[in-house]
Amino acid sequence: MAKSHGNQELDRWEEALNEQIIIIQNCQNEKNLNSCFVCEALLDCLVRKEYIKAVYESMNKGAGGGFEF
Repeated sequence: MAKSHGNQELDRWEEALNEQIIIIQNCQNEKNLNSCFVCEALLDCLVRKEYIKAVYESMNKGAGGGFEF
């Protein structure tokens, strides 16, 4: 069952994103960083790649396709 956020229920993509936010924040805290951009593992980081994937999926609700700026 989706957790509620205010009066709205979170869908599965928002829940997955929230989980990835916690994971990436924990990683940054463990490394005493406030951003991934200053991390030496930035381009090869699996944690960051999973976070970015969760962001895109939460934006398109799993409909697939690319994301254009």
